[in-house]
Amino acid sequence: MARAPLLQLTDISLTFGGNPVFDGLDLTIQQGDRVALVGRNGSGKSTLMKVMAGLVEPDRGSVVMPAGTSVGYMEQDPDLGGFATLGDFAADGLPPGEAYRVEMAAEGLKFRADTPVSTASGGERRRAALARLLARSPDLMLLDEPTNHLDIEAIGWLETQLSETRAAFVLISHDRAFLRALARATLWIDRGEVRRQDKGFDAFEDWRETTWAAEDDARHKLDRKIKAEARWAVEGISARRKRNQGRVRALAALRAERAAQIRRQGTAAMAMDAGTQSGKRVIEARGLSKSFDGKPIVSGFDLRVLRGDRVAFVGPNGVGKTTLIKLLTGEMQPDAGTVTHGTNLEIAVFDQARSAIDPAQSLWDAMTAGELRVSGRADQVMVRGQPRHVVAYLKDFLFDDAQARAPVGSLSGGERARLLLARIMARPSNLLVLDEPTNDLDVETLDLLQDILGDYAGTVLLVSHDRDFIDRVATTTIAMEGNGRATAYPGGWSDYQAQRGGDGDGEGSAEKPAPAKPATNPETRAAKPKPASQGLSFTEKARLDALPAEIARLEAEIAKLAEFLSAPDLYTSAPAKFQRATEALTERQSALSAAEEEWLTLADRA
Repeated sequence: MARAPLLQLTDISLTFGGNPVFDGLDLTIQQGDRVALVGRNGSGKSTLMKVMAGLVEPDRGSVVMPAGTSVGYMEQDPDLGGFATLGDFAADGLPPGEAYRVEMAAEGLKFRADTPVSTASGGERRRAALARLLARSPDLMLLDEPTNHLDIEAIGWLETQLSETRAAFVLISHDRAFLRALARATLWIDRGEVRRQDKGFDAFEDWRETTWAAEDDARHKLDRKIKAEARWAVEGISARRKRNQGRVRALAALRAERAAQIRRQGTAAMAMDAGTQSGKRVIEARGLSKSFDGKPIVSGFDLRVLRGDRVAFVGPNGVGKTTLIKLLTGEMQPDAGTVTHGTNLEIAVFDQARSAIDPAQSLWDAMTAGELRVSGRADQVMVRGQPRHVVAYLKDFLFDDAQARAPVGSLSGGERARLLLARIMARPSNLLVLDEPTNDLDVETLDLLQDILGDYAGTVLLVSHDRDFIDRVATTTIAMEGNGRATAYPGGWSDYQAQRGGDGDGEGSAEKPAPAKPATNPETRAAKPKPASQGLSFTEKARLDALPAEIARLEAEIAKLAEFLSAPDLYTSAPAKFQRATEALTERQSALSAAEEEWLTLADRA
């Protein structure tokens, strides 16, 4: 039985800044549709959604909706002007007696309806906009990045609501697990063309690769035909010039067709340099405790992070994931306990608020600010030890010439994330801190980032609510469950859920208490089972107690030797001293590695 259309777009054309976004677009959304809208950052996904919502008028074409059809749109940056509280905004337009719908949504999305608009964060505003949409229950819901700023528990609640609704919806999201769970059809925007496949998001990547392969084959055949016709034009036209002008015009048409083709946007040329190798022990936390206003963040927390580990921190919003990472990296001091860092740590931070870049700066200035700028050259940045022109490096991350002088504030969320990645990846680091790196990134960039992290020789600390990304990257998952509880599980999100007996939707819920196990980092990379603990002898206990001081002494000596060897003229002015210092540095680095290995072995046995 045919379903009735809720929305029909016919021959839609739209141009921004002289560049066509869509041309001749036809699209129909029917009752019961559950559609994922995907495409590269900047491809026009949000613009198309605004056309559907009637907020953007196309240059040509028609948007038709049956009488009585209601459409609700949740945008990325909602305007809450004129409302005192988030609840007032969410309940606006609801019939009398139905305010309970907002209360139900607020509970599931975890925000306080009485929060003043003037003090609400961007994430709280977005959750209020989502609650407003759900409370109104329109026939067609248009959701632009609804999972941004939601923790995994709230994402699971939203998944349930959307899976049970009878309304049709179109959603834009970077969360692949969310899209796989909900979408039954996929709209793909690629270079101004919108394609539809009536299959879920699981089938998208195969469909995309098949489409691109066919496109490449057609382009190759066109190139061969142009080459053959061009050879004929040179070699065979002179004797039959008048009779073959039609064929010459056909060649011109082929060349025009080839020139009009829009090349696919490539993937960003991302690369990471782990720089100087850190010690095997990167971070050792013992008895870590921290509270704010009487609320415990962690209590008695132990963690050992070894070189090459990828540690993901998960838990509800506000539980203290970012705070714990700041404690571990030394940016914040604990109330009790100790944090010991290994040698040669070079830390790079991707922060959730993108505070490392000033929205008022141009992309050029953001890249050439601080230590990245090549001394004496205003147009060059130091990229992993090599000078690069700032525009050439920005092109590696898919920014064009015109954007180089544009303000950072004009960029989309995904473009800002790419710019911050460009800054981080320009300098060597062996400890990478990623706080919500997946927000706003398109699928292709997410795939590339995950591959880079897989090959990265350093260590990664990751905060994310993207279950798919955690599964693909993490070797250890630290579940922060409130009231100071933090428990380590080997593997990613799915492994954590399986070990705690979860169903994949909850996160730190009271109904599923955490297992009673110590919050220490499991040796996730060990292939062999560990022998049963046999305890330590008196001599071994004494050695275990003495090793931290020995490790600290070696680290201090290595730092002094490295500083001594950093003198630029040492090799030429005192080659003998340079040679002795180099040998001493190598000897102490080997001794440090052996001491760390011994300490790890004894600590495990203890």
